[in-house]
Amino acid sequence: MNEKSKVIFGNELSDKVYKKALKSKKKYIKKFGYDSNADYKIAIKDNEYIGKSLGVKNILLTDEKGDYDFDTEKGIIVGNIRMGFGHYRISMAMASCAKHLGYTPYWMDLNSYKQTTCTKVIGAQNDLYSLGSRLSKNPIFNKLVWEPMNYEGFRALSYNSADQKNAELMAPVYKNVPKDIPVIATHVWPAQAAIHAGMKNVVNAIPDNWPMALHLSEGSIHTIQCHNAYMGYRILNGMNGKNVCKPMPKESLVYTGHYIDHELVSNIEADCDARIARKKNKKPMRFLLTIGGAGAQKEIFAAIIKYLLPFIKEEKAALYVNVGDYRNVWEDLIKEIPDMKGLSTEHFNNWSDTESFAEKALDPNADITGIHGFWHENIFEAVYCTNLLMRSCDVLVTKPSELAFYPVPKLFIKRVGKHEMWGAIHSAEIGDGTLECRDIPHTIQMIDMFLNEDDLLNDMCENIKVNKSIGIYDGAYKVVEIAMGMKK
Repeated sequence: MNEKSKVIFGNELSDKVYKKALKSKKKYIKKFGYDSNADYKIAIKDNEYIGKSLGVKNILLTDEKGDYDFDTEKGIIVGNIRMGFGHYRISMAMASCAKHLGYTPYWMDLNSYKQTTCTKVIGAQNDLYSLGSRLSKNPIFNKLVWEPMNYEGFRALSYNSADQKNAELMAPVYKNVPKDIPVIATHVWPAQAAIHAGMKNVVNAIPDNWPMALHLSEGSIHTIQCHNAYMGYRILNGMNGKNVCKPMPKESLVYTGHYIDHELVSNIEADCDARIARKKNKKPMRFLLTIGGAGAQKEIFAAIIKYLLPFIKEEKAALYVNVGDYRNVWEDLIKEIPDMKGLSTEHFNNWSDTESFAEKALDPNADITGIHGFWHENIFEAVYCTNLLMRSCDVLVTKPSELAFYPVPKLFIKRVGKHEMWGAIHSAEIGDGTLECRDIPHTIQMIDMFLNEDDLLNDMCENIKVNKSIGIYDGAYKVVEIAMGMKK
């Protein structure tokens, strides 16, 4: 077997690149140690937050023998990390479709094993990424550092070389996991670590559609959500400067469509028809704002809320605001926009209340008015809250991240990282979202169009139904089927 940091899909890297990868691994070993000889025991427990709805069981690591009971026939591991909300959300889609197809999804978060070198390395890199995201509010830093890194830096095979070497430090967490159980990784590190650990059936579900070597995990089957990314990955386009790369083997790359939860896909027609009916009957238009904790776009959301306030008071608009697990973001908004307080209902840290509201909002006779704020300190609830609210909202307001692929009309605000640009482009091409609005005036223009015109919302809803009919939103089902099929 080729050294994965030296040769990537037949493309040999320079000694300089390889030495840099070795240096990166040594740096982390010096800082965090190396637990290659550790014997982490496995414990399996029901996920108390999304276990009921998605059938998820958590894989825990213990120092003593735990409750070890894998379903080796129907079990499938969803390997992920918490880095923002995106990879968790994609993992939830995989778990949802796995459950629907009759399998048992196991949740394996490589960023949750605090005693391991694996988690310490991921945490350090996550901290750097979060810092960069926050600093990207500075236009100079964004232009000179953040966008080039997210667009070209992560694109290079040399970046994958270092990642592969660092992923060797993550492999020990898989030591006592049965090697035949399929793994779906929704971030490249769980895929790379699984391959290094000898897992035999690994699917690497690539989240972005801007082809980057960052997402490569040779030895796994790579899946992508968009046709326009296929050729870029197939020929490793631009991943070694101006050099023509040897292509990925065709069996290593599969187009699947978008990674979407079964609960959302199965209700597309009903939810889109309800949106069209609310528009026709002049019900308040429901905008769903999803706000992350980095604060990189808080000023955009504040401007949107300020603009919508008169329409909310007149019951021409209603607002859902999910701040995830960052209560400080909600408090900052209330402080900046005091008029929000009298119009707001806070659904805070009460999952049964959130579920009840989401269910009520699906009732065609429900009158949803005002502002509804959602905050949950648990990460699973914080992420899944948006999925529940998505079905009853009319327009999702989001940066063009993983949510760009979801079957709901979308208004895209300014990206965080240039690679996200392609999510908005793809969504606009298939007709279920706007172009990326890169400043506040253009964002407000789109809100006006949604409020005052029928065609924009109605066309998106009809396009979403057409997209479903041709399988665009079937990606998660197909990924599960690929993973389980590898066992054969």
